[in-house]
Amino acid sequence: MTQEQKLTKNQTLVFDKLVASTGPMSAYDLLDELRGQGLKAPLQIYRALEKLQEADLVHRLESINSFVACAQPNCHAKTGLVAFAICEKCGVVSEFSDEVVQSRLADWADERQFTPTKTSLEIRGLCQGCG
Repeated sequence: MTQEQKLTKNQTLVFDKLVASTGPMSAYDLLDELRGQGLKAPLQIYRALEKLQEADLVHRLESINSFVACAQPNCHAKTGLVAFAICEKCGVVSEFSDEVVQSRLADWADERQFTPTKTSLEIRGLCQGCG
């Protein structure tokens, strides 16, 4: 999303809730939290999340079907690889990128003439505080 583009009210509510959250949130968690602010239907949440993902402002964590605010704006464009460490005990999510992993995955794709369109890596385990 460029600086000229503005978030809609629903997108702003969803984004702000994710930014303030201490962990990932599902669409239904977001709906429960935002009912009092006028969001009444799952479709409203999903539409906002879709636009926020397109704008590279939020990430979907596939393995736990939840969403987090992007820790580094426009990280997709910068790195090509987005990686997450997800603590299975406390739920904290750390976003990072690694050039070595990105390079190895690119080499693998080149060797197989595979053209990736999206690369996301999720590591589940225990964070330092829980381990």
